Amino acid sequence: MKVAVVTDSNSGITQSAAKELGISVVPMPVLIDTDIFYEDITLTQEQFYEKLKGNASVSTSQPNPIAVGEVWDEVLKTADELIYIPMSSGLSETCHTLQHYAETEERFKDKVFVIDNQRISITQRQSVLDALKLAKEGKSGKEIAEWLMETKMQSSIYIMVDTLKYLRKGGRLTPAVAAIGTLLKIKPVLQIQGFKLDQYAKVRKLVDAKTTIINALKKDLSTRFKDLADAGKMVLAIAHTENFAEAEKFKQELSEQFPNLKVKFVDPLSLSVSCHIGPGALAAGCCIEY
Repeated sequence: MKVAVVTDSNSGITQSAAKELGISVVPMPVLIDTDIFYEDITLTQEQFYEKLKGNASVSTSQPNPIAVGEVWDEVLKTADELIYIPMSSGLSETCHTLQHYAETEERFKDKVFVIDNQRISITQRQSVLDALKLAKEGKSGKEIAEWLMETKMQSSIYIMVDTLKYLRKGGRLTPAVAAIGTLLKIKPVLQIQGFKLDQYAKVRKLVDAKTTIINALKKDLSTRFKDLADAGKMVLAIAHTENFAEAEKFKQELSEQFPNLKVKFVDPLSLSVSCHIGPGALAAGCCIEY
């Protein structure tokens, strides 16, 4: 039995990387003014930030289920079952929409497993790699789906936002709060613990943000993930929004702070997240590795 793995571009896996891995990546749609673009297909990271920092209206939306179904159809021509790993249902209704689609379309029943394992970006990418390993070991779609769901909360992400402008534009802050925060040069540190973006801390300097993120990860790895970390089953990863140089520096710092853990990725954040937090963000997370 062959089990294929498919994900979306929120995983940070590019189309070229997908080919190397032997998977398919559904590009997320991005609406710029009145035009629809597709991440890493008709819209690059550079083009996205150019528009975002300009006066364009930038937003993201769910992929068309019919278009996703066409990807599934193509993959199932050479596979018996398919694991689909979308972004967390806590951040988008995409997962629920596609779960319903897979359950109600007769040709996908018992063949397509849409996984709501509450991941995004670097942790979603690790889920894809885990699913691939399990598939290569001969596990069935049901067995892979069960493992991904059993381990879904064994991940954590912390994100420093460099500017409050885009949180305000997205309605996540009132203009008054954003104005005060900008005046005081506050850099919020947000967290994703499986569901929505929540506030974790407020700092004013990049160095303080890094320290906050490192301490938060140390706490996670010495408490709720202690047994997994001690068993060598946790890995670290870094994400950023148009902030590659700082992300590379942070990788070195994390390696020094966590000498027994591997820093697996340094990835740009997906455009679906980037459009809400803007450029200059820096994030780090930890998650289980199969």
